[in-house]
Amino acid sequence: METIVALATAQGRAGVAVVRVSGPLAWTVCEALAGVIPAPRVARLLVLRDASGDRIDQGLVLVFEEGRSFTGELVCEFQVHGSQAVVAAMLRACLTVKGVRAAEPGEYTRRAFFNGQLDLTEVEALADLIDAETEGQRKQAMAVLDGSAGRLVDVWREDLLQALAILEAAMDFSDEELPEDLTPLALAPLERVNASITAQLSGRVASESVRDGFDVAIIGRVNTGKSTLLNTLAGREAAITSERAGTTRDVIEVRMDIGGLAVTLVDTAGLRDTDDEIERLGIDRGQARARDADLRVYLREGPDDLPIGMEPDDIAVFSKSDLSGLPGVSGATGDGIPALIRSIEHVLREKTKGSSVFMRERHFDKLMRATDDLGRAITGLIAVPSAWEIVSDDVRSAIRCLDGIVGRVDIEDVLGRIFSSFCIGK
Repeated sequence: METIVALATAQGRAGVAVVRVSGPLAWTVCEALAGVIPAPRVARLLVLRDASGDRIDQGLVLVFEEGRSFTGELVCEFQVHGSQAVVAAMLRACLTVKGVRAAEPGEYTRRAFFNGQLDLTEVEALADLIDAETEGQRKQAMAVLDGSAGRLVDVWREDLLQALAILEAAMDFSDEELPEDLTPLALAPLERVNASITAQLSGRVASESVRDGFDVAIIGRVNTGKSTLLNTLAGREAAITSERAGTTRDVIEVRMDIGGLAVTLVDTAGLRDTDDEIERLGIDRGQARARDADLRVYLREGPDDLPIGMEPDDIAVFSKSDLSGLPGVSGATGDGIPALIRSIEHVLREKTKGSSVFMRERHFDKLMRATDDLGRAITGLIAVPSAWEIVSDDVRSAIRCLDGIVGRVDIEDVLGRIFSSFCIGK
């Protein structure tokens, strides 16, 4: 195993930069630059020098033992001043030690995975944590990084192995003294796991929405203040506003944080009959986008303006309250905006309830395949109680699906995509 080095913090000028070395020569690099090797996991302030003895910087030095570090290998971390010149000098000094090379993107996390420090769901959660834009995304990623998904898979796996042991005992030791009817003993864990997986699949939409964000479409007739409301919510001029009807011709999107949830606000073309082909196209696109949104906010001109095709959770509110005197919202004055934001947050928060501990399409694909296998096993066991061999094959297939989630098997096709998403130094 080669020893690797990289900047573990962000590129550019900073107060502090961390240069991380991992591999069998990590402590050798530490001694070469710092002159000594500190006690493991105890920070020491030391002068750092290059191979010629020139002083590079003074910084904190930490070393970690094998099995007690992020990668599971010997690790040394140099916490130095974050100028580009210092970082460059530190990297050059580390690379002068024979057998040390620059790390590739995601290589530290890859080593953590192969050394058993993280399972594949935790690796993916780490990538999601690095990319998290909102509090909701951070909490979701931390829950998985804590190992919740892996622990649940382990519970399922133990149940399925128990069922498989019973099935194989029935096949291999049919002439021994075994209980007369093993079917209930094998069936109970299969049904238990199948029900638990089904519950996780039911929270798929909520889980994916937290990770990827919600779409909230602002809809209504022309000149009801949709673009003005979008600009007010976004805090900037994202859409062109005008008294002229039909100004908005295309769908305009703004990404923002509402109550810790990632939300994409969608401004759509005003609804009306028109002979303008381009405006008509814009209206059609807006309506299609609104139908696909997680929530729609309908701006009403007045009591006679009744929303059409609204879902039960959608929000209807009077617009331009500063001019109409009706209780509602005004993008121009900000009247009613806090209440509208609270309403949007409440609806979206309700949609996150019961979310799955799994987050990615890959996870849910494996879970669905596992339920297909378990469904066949359960049906087969009930229909033909003695069909042990066929049922065993289905149970083994379900176990392989679960193992694929955490990275025990069938992972080569996803490793490259996952680790390429990491920056160098992680």
